[in-house]
Amino acid sequence: MRLRLATTLLLLAAGGASAAGPAAPMPDEAPIRLTNHRAVYDLSLAKSEGTRAVEGVRGRIVIDFSGDGCRGFTMQTRQVTQLDSSESGNRTSDLRNTTFEGGDGATFRFRTATLMNNAPSPPVDGTAEAGPQALTVKLKEPKRAEFQTAGEVMFPVRHMIRLLKAAKAGETTVSAKVFDGSDDGRKVYDTLAVIGRASAAPAADSERDKPLHEGELAGMRRWPVTLSYFTAGEGERTPIYTLTFDLYENGVSGRLNLDYGDFAIAGNLTQLDLPKDKSKGEAECRR
Repeated sequence: MRLRLATTLLLLAAGGASAAGPAAPMPDEAPIRLTNHRAVYDLSLAKSEGTRAVEGVRGRIVIDFSGDGCRGFTMQTRQVTQLDSSESGNRTSDLRNTTFEGGDGATFRFRTATLMNNAPSPPVDGTAEAGPQALTVKLKEPKRAEFQTAGEVMFPVRHMIRLLKAAKAGETTVSAKVFDGSDDGRKVYDTLAVIGRASAAPAADSERDKPLHEGELAGMRRWPVTLSYFTAGEGERTPIYTLTFDLYENGVSGRLNLDYGDFAIAGNLTQLDLPKDKSKGEAECRR
């Protein structure tokens, strides 16, 4: 099977941004700011069951994120995953994704290249515009096409801003339509996020996500989040893909789990490089 590139998940390590008002905000009303960063997650098998069960997982996710609300946000992602199965054999996917999202959340560019067992798949390349009434997507590859989806649709950064604001406001659920350019570049997903109670207690597993146990992150407030993706439609549906993670107050994520149904993959944050100058990436637009 082809694994979905965890684009939305990877943005969690960045957080969101909004402009500050003239009055001094209360703590939970403070603007959420993006942090330029490089993050590395090592992957392993978390569970395996069902007809497409696997016996082992190895791999890594590496992301480089930069930008701000004025210039927009750029993310380069590489996800390499090897699945071991005695029935179907070993399968290796190598997904490389580059996206740019406008600072206002209205424009989006995306390009994905994929290798499956070292065989290239057709690249996906396109642009999208999100308006109040509809989403318009224009594909250049694998072949030229244009389509629209009615209603409000969010791109990944804007969606993560919404989740962070909801968590700080004490909201427990967030539903939204999301387009991230993944798969064939034609899919708009219905998503549902369930946000748990905040905690600032030290993490119980000190061997996992070690960068989150150091410095100001060690006692930072965080929320458990379950984010489910559904094929667009009506009525009761089974998620095609579910992310669970701890969402830290500054936007960093830990205790990552990617559930594909018959198996799930755990992501251990082994490296998180943040800028030494914390003012970088926090520029506000000047008009």
